[in-house]
Amino acid sequence: MKVTLERATLLKSLGHVHRVVERRNTIPILSNVLLHAQGRSLMLKATDLDLEVLETLPADVQQGGGTTLPAHVLYDIVRKLPDGAQVSLDSAGDTGQLVLRSGRSRFALQSLPESDFPDLNVGDLSHHFSLAAGDLKKLIDKTQFAISTEETRYYLNGIYIHTLEVEGRAMLRAVATDGHRLARVEIVAPAGAADMPGVILPRKAVAEVQKLIEGLDKEVAVDMSTTKVRFTLGDVTLTSKLIDGTFPDYARVIPNGNDKRLVVERDSFAAAVDRVSTISSERGRAVKLSIVDGKLTLSVNNPDSGSATEELEVDYDAQPLDIGFNARYLLDITEQLDSDTALLKLADPGSPTLLQDRDGSAALYVLMPMRV
Repeated sequence: MKVTLERATLLKSLGHVHRVVERRNTIPILSNVLLHAQGRSLMLKATDLDLEVLETLPADVQQGGGTTLPAHVLYDIVRKLPDGAQVSLDSAGDTGQLVLRSGRSRFALQSLPESDFPDLNVGDLSHHFSLAAGDLKKLIDKTQFAISTEETRYYLNGIYIHTLEVEGRAMLRAVATDGHRLARVEIVAPAGAADMPGVILPRKAVAEVQKLIEGLDKEVAVDMSTTKVRFTLGDVTLTSKLIDGTFPDYARVIPNGNDKRLVVERDSFAAAVDRVSTISSERGRAVKLSIVDGKLTLSVNNPDSGSATEELEVDYDAQPLDIGFNARYLLDITEQLDSDTALLKLADPGSPTLLQDRDGSAALYVLMPMRV
């Protein structure tokens, strides 16, 4: 293989694929990125056996062929080369090395044969649809913070994506929960998505898709089966295994009878929560909300460092209520709201609270209270 290409082009692609590669690997080939030159392009591919990212970029190919190189080492080398540099890659000969040249720099890197590189066999992807990158971004951005990191409940370690009918319209809905909070957002289902299976997209795949769609204004093609999903985002193809598990019946967690309505200015509320929680302990980040006739008092009591209170004017005309929440979780949810006001539907100090921009908004959040 002998190929020459722009440093900026190579760096951008390596930035996409090298993130998939785990820093510590017991299988040497999984530490490598596959490079394959053919025609007028160079293909890069990396995998951890659950997730695979492939990107094709333009290159001057003098001799076709392929090899694999340590992903993080190659990325660091190209990153440190000067802007505007040309990079040549040459693996001619049977030395088991690839020579990278750029200007006066020369690196001889140990390679492993292309034939050793594993292929994430996707099988038959039976369902196909496309959606705008902005819609996919919305589904991910507004739910991924609620993904559970508790490995024992592996079926919560991702976003549950499925279709359902809401008031006669087919909707594509994304849900994530960690047992303390739940995030649910929906968009009108794109053509072809209506009969898709409900799937759980793993946390690592979610993070990679989120980075790849940043700034993308094209349609994203989605192909899936019950076990795998493939996203085609411009020149990048990301394939991932799906979580093999059953997502819980989340509808049971969403309260229907919360009749106490609190409307608060979102930014003022978030800033006040952030301020009073400054003195809370790391272990118990509880903030108490005391609501009486148009006045909300936020308070934190920490036996080790003191107490803090702050008052806000709010729209509330129900019975007085004292309820506690994890301050971090409250802030995470308010960050996701789009409007200037936040609507909290409350019941009692021991019941889950509903948070949203307004009635009927596309995104809805549920937060479990804390004892205070």
